[in-house]
Amino acid sequence: MTVMYMVMFVCSGNTCRSPMAEHVLRAWLRQEGLSDVVKVASSGLHVRQPGGQADPRAVAALGGRGHGCEHAVRPFEPGMFGRYDLVIALDTGHELLLREAAPDSSSAAKIRLLRSFDQAAGGALDVPDPIRGGPADYELVLRIIEDAMPGIMAAIRSEVPCGAG
Repeated sequence: MTVMYMVMFVCSGNTCRSPMAEHVLRAWLRQEGLSDVVKVASSGLHVRQPGGQADPRAVAALGGRGHGCEHAVRPFEPGMFGRYDLVIALDTGHELLLREAAPDSSSAAKIRLLRSFDQAAGGALDVPDPIRGGPADYELVLRIIEDAMPGIMAAIRSEVPCGAG
């Protein structure tokens, strides 16, 4: 099958939140039989070490739920707007920076906040950055990401033709 839809998660350093979201969505896509037609990646707006690994605490949290986490840190580049159909920011600061970097209105229309996909999030918009925290902080982030997955999958299904998996 041909890739029909591309999703990009964006956070600060591409070591914690966005790689966690990337790997959780990959698992959902496999379960739904869409991993051949929907591709997912992640990047960061303030990357310090391109090519580096995900934070070990993020890897441990993902591993505790049966997810792998092969990952190479990469920076977000404005040209990615042209390659991705959905650009998901992990907090409002990322969303603002992405909107400022968007070259046109069609690129800006691709940007969404992760928590906007979770109706139960109420007014909460940001996925907290766990970088200075411990295992419980990473578990919280993982739960927030998992809570948004049904909404993300519904958005993807609305864009990917029926029977494409």
